[in-house]
Amino acid sequence: MQILPGAEPWSFDGSSVGVLVCHGFTGTTQSVRPVAQRCAEEGWTVRMPRLPGHGTTWQDLNRTVWTDWYAEVEVAYAELQERCSQVVVVGLSLGGSLVTLLAQEHSDVAGLVLVNPAYAPKDPRLKALPLAKHLVPSLAAIGGDIRKPGVTELAYDRTPLKSLHSAVRLWRRVSRDLPRVTAPILLMHSPEDHVVEPYSSELLLARVSSTDVTEILLEDSFHVATLDHDAERILEETVAFVRRVSTS
Repeated sequence: MQILPGAEPWSFDGSSVGVLVCHGFTGTTQSVRPVAQRCAEEGWTVRMPRLPGHGTTWQDLNRTVWTDWYAEVEVAYAELQERCSQVVVVGLSLGGSLVTLLAQEHSDVAGLVLVNPAYAPKDPRLKALPLAKHLVPSLAAIGGDIRKPGVTELAYDRTPLKSLHSAVRLWRRVSRDLPRVTAPILLMHSPEDHVVEPYSSELLLARVSSTDVTEILLEDSFHVATLDHDAERILEETVAFVRRVSTS
C-alpha cells in the first residue's frame, strides 16, 4: 500500500535521551512531525512511527485493530530503550491513549506529554458501533479540527467504523487502568475541542497516581493543537519537560 506523502514514519539517532512521538486516529505523522523534529534539534534520539492502517486509505485502517497500533508503538519504544537511558513518550489524541498504555505497561517511562488525549468519549452515537460497523463502513471525517486559518491536517476524509469500535475498546482499557500511571505528566489540552471532550482530560487528572502533573490549557487551538495557534507553545513546553524529567 502506497504511503501518502508526508505520512511517513521518521526517526533520528542522537543522545541517550529518547523521545517517542505518536499521532492520532485517522491522522498521520504530519500532525506531530514538528514535535519530533524539534526534539531532534535538541539532539535527542527520536522515533515517530506510522500507526498501521494510517497514511494510506481509510479502508486500509478499517482492516486494523488497536493491538496492531499498539504493537507498532511498542516496537518504537523497544528501539529507544536499547539506545537510550531514559525515554519520554508524546501522544496526540489516540496517540495519547497509546503512550498512556505504554506507561501503564512499562514503569520505566520517564514522562508523558499528552496533547488532547482520548480516554472516554461520551458521544452517545458510539453505543451503536457494535451494530453500525456491520451496516455502514464509514462516517464523516473527524480530522482537521484546527482553528488557525489555512492549516490543513493530512488525515482521512472518512472515519472507518470497525477500527473506531476497536479504538473505543482501547479507550476503555486505558481509562480503567489510569491509576497504574505513576510517571511525570505534561497534559496540554484545548477547552474547545470538537473531537475529544474535556472529560478525557478531567478523567486523567482525577485517576492517575502520578504526583508530578502539569496541566496547560491551549486556549487558542482546537483538537489538532500541534498544528494550531498554540503549536509553538507545545514545542517549548515539551522541550522544557523532557529536559526536566530526563535530568531529574
